[in-house]
Amino acid sequence: MKSMEEMIQAAQQAAETIQTQMNDAQAKLDSIEVEGVAGGGMVKVRCTAKGRILGVSIDDSLMKPEEKQMVEDLVAAAFNDARGKADRVSNEEMQKIQSGIGLPPGFNLPGMG
Repeated sequence: MKSMEEMIQAAQQAAETIQTQMNDAQAKLDSIEVEGVAGGGMVKVRCTAKGRILGVSIDDSLMKPEEKQMVEDLVAAAFNDARGKADRVSNEEMQKIQSGIGLPPGFNLPGMG
């Protein structure tokens, strides 16, 4: 049987391993890019899986004063599309980490989702 000190040390090592994996996952999420689109591709928003906006592209044909409201709506729709994709990728990556450390499906550790 392990001593209490050995069990505490093992728990600390496990916690350090999980923290390292979480840090690696956060870095990976910031390097994964997704693209949200609206208006049949006339407006595109690129962001990371963490949700950091990288760029917005608006088709030249929309750049008319009378189209301002529609462009604003399309930018919002493209952003929401990108955010949804980023959330899905982020959740998939977190599930991979959770399964890799032996946590049951649906178990929620603080900071993991």
